[in-house]
Amino acid sequence: MGKNLSATAGLAASLKVLADPTRLAILDLLMEGMQCNCVIGDQLGLPMNLVSHHLRVLREAGWVNAQRDPLDSRWVYYSVNEHKLTQLRQQLAAFLDPKRIQPRLPTCGPQLACGCAPQPTESTATTSRT
Repeated sequence: MGKNLSATAGLAASLKVLADPTRLAILDLLMEGMQCNCVIGDQLGLPMNLVSHHLRVLREAGWVNAQRDPLDSRWVYYSVNEHKLTQLRQQLAAFLDPKRIQPRLPTCGPQLACGCAPQPTESTATTSRT
């Protein structure tokens, strides 16, 4: 795998998990605080088995923490993994940073063969970096 592909693989995996509308809605509910799956199901109008499936995917990806009730272990409460949230925010900020955009002209194609490719100017290079 090339440098750019391996660097973005983790970001792509996180975004893929969150790209599902149901999982995103569950994460949104969990941003309000700890919830049990029955409350999540009621809030979203989803059957318990579907909520459990999506919570498992979120848990396996590290987005959600699960905590059993100390008095009755049949009850499980879910919350957002704040570390994972912070990590994604940092990854997205770095990936989408406009300062990463560099002036670059094509290095292939018909314009290079005929010698009519646009030449970089000092103002273009300076403007693109600010």
